[in-house]
Amino acid sequence: MSKLSNQLSELELYARLYSEWGVKEVKAQMAAVEDAMKKALGALHAAKVDAESAAKEPDDLKGIHSLRPKVANRMRVKLDPADLREKLKGAMLARFAGCTLGAIVEGWPVEQMEKWAKKCGDAFPPVDYWSKAHSPEDIRYGLSPQKAYTRGALDGFPVDDDITYTLIGLLIAEKYGVDFTVADVGKAWMDWLPIACTAEDIALQNLKKGIPAEKAAVPDNPFIQWIGAAIRSDPWGYLAAGWPEKAAEFAWRDAYLSHRRNGIYGEMYLAAAQAAAFATDTAEEALRIGLEEIPENCALADDMRWALEIAPSIADWREARAKVDERFGEMSGVHTNNNLALVVFGLLLGGRDVTKVLGEVVAMGLDNDCTAASAGSVVGALVGAKGIPAQWTRGVNNKVYSYMNGYPVFEMDDLVERFARVNEGL
Repeated sequence: MSKLSNQLSELELYARLYSEWGVKEVKAQMAAVEDAMKKALGALHAAKVDAESAAKEPDDLKGIHSLRPKVANRMRVKLDPADLREKLKGAMLARFAGCTLGAIVEGWPVEQMEKWAKKCGDAFPPVDYWSKAHSPEDIRYGLSPQKAYTRGALDGFPVDDDITYTLIGLLIAEKYGVDFTVADVGKAWMDWLPIACTAEDIALQNLKKGIPAEKAAVPDNPFIQWIGAAIRSDPWGYLAAGWPEKAAEFAWRDAYLSHRRNGIYGEMYLAAAQAAAFATDTAEEALRIGLEEIPENCALADDMRWALEIAPSIADWREARAKVDERFGEMSGVHTNNNLALVVFGLLLGGRDVTKVLGEVVAMGLDNDCTAASAGSVVGALVGAKGIPAQWTRGVNNKVYSYMNGYPVFEMDDLVERFARVNEGL
């Protein structure tokens, strides 16, 4: 696919050049290319999806449940109230810290991050928030300058979509109850989300056109297997802490608004693993429990089993990234499957060491604010708030910022209590 992108870029550049030189055929040639592309796209839309592949990867919850691995007993653990709050705070702190660490190097090539760390005098993989931002005054999501994500300027967790979707999940459960529907998620987005990206943006625009929430994911959306749903998994893991099956069900209702197939499974898998982390001793155990909630033979399950199988032989973040590049080739850097493999590698490399998990996952690159945040929820739930090293909480000041309409800032301690109350009501 990158070859085609390069060819199209070269075509556009030469078309501009020859147009400047007065070549009259440019307009006709470009019109012919556009026509050919429209025909090719139409043919793709009209093509039949492979029936065998589709049968392994249903979108409906009943179909997904029918293809889950058969297990004797699915986990359902009721946590002690104090333990629940301790683990909730740990999960959120590590999630928001991982997101903040990765945010200003999101999607950077590994070599670029290494050079930036050297220039700043920072360790790499990082062991604290970055000391400097490359473009300190650039504003992210219309609110937070990049310098707000750095060690010297941190005053609360600054805005990010990963953080915002954690918050909106809580608001959905509080407003609509734990029996919320896909339609309720759509209403919440319409009320509270001023902006969104890729699949979420398309679903939001489709809602605004009057397309029902249950159908909003599909029209004009080539991103329905990208990571956008997976980054929304965490609130469901928190709300159903100790109950992976329920967390995955919550995640399905959320993911169905914007994603299909492996895009849905990514959110379900992470939500189940995050819920399991509240009641297990190791990340590996939680990650394996997560596999119980998605179709056994879907592409994501195959990829996660592969990652879990080879993880013990991987030495460090660099080898982990190389293995992912080798397996997934030219897959988009914001796809679900390759990024979740990095989450698995980071958690198994780092164990219960929060700093190592966050630093190694960010160093692996791809969509590294998302992956570090997702891994952070798991390791944070394992170790609890007392297990989060001081550098990740210094400067947080009990504040979490949001770009949602009407909700500019939350108190960290209040979020813990609110998630705990919903969990205890299940």
